[in-house]
Amino acid sequence: MSLVSLKQAYVGLKHGDAIVTEQAAICLYLADLYPKKKLAPPLGDPLRGPYLRWMVFYGSSFEPALIDLAEKKTPSQPVMSAYGSLQAVLDTLNSQLATGPYFLGETFTALDVLWGNALCWALMVGLLPDRPLIQSYADRISARPAIQRARAKDAELAAAQGQ
Repeated sequence: MSLVSLKQAYVGLKHGDAIVTEQAAICLYLADLYPKKKLAPPLGDPLRGPYLRWMVFYGSSFEPALIDLAEKKTPSQPVMSAYGSLQAVLDTLNSQLATGPYFLGETFTALDVLWGNALCWALMVGLLPDRPLIQSYADRISARPAIQRARAKDAELAAAQGQ
């Protein structure tokens, strides 16, 4: 398995003949590929539906809302918008984060890899308004040893590339 560079610096994952792109798809693929790591509820588990919901909500609602915010675009009327409103997205996110330390309660999953990194970044660059639950979630994700190791590895790779 390796990372592959596609057109215009677009990066995907190559596993055998399969190329997987999109952050959520890569998280889904890897979590299902390594079930012993327990990063995804298995088929038939009552948490599988919410797990898929939040994976898709990331790319279909959160990212478009964040991009509109970053680009200072006036969103479409909520009835015509893919995500409704930024307020609705943040309220929905806040409600879910209130249910436990991680997206699915007490268990860390691939959702937390995807969302944790996105929320940490959005907070770091000042895109998100102050929301204590979002901040405490981001802090909890950032404190995980595996996340710290991954960020150190990213920093090493960026330094080696002169970035």
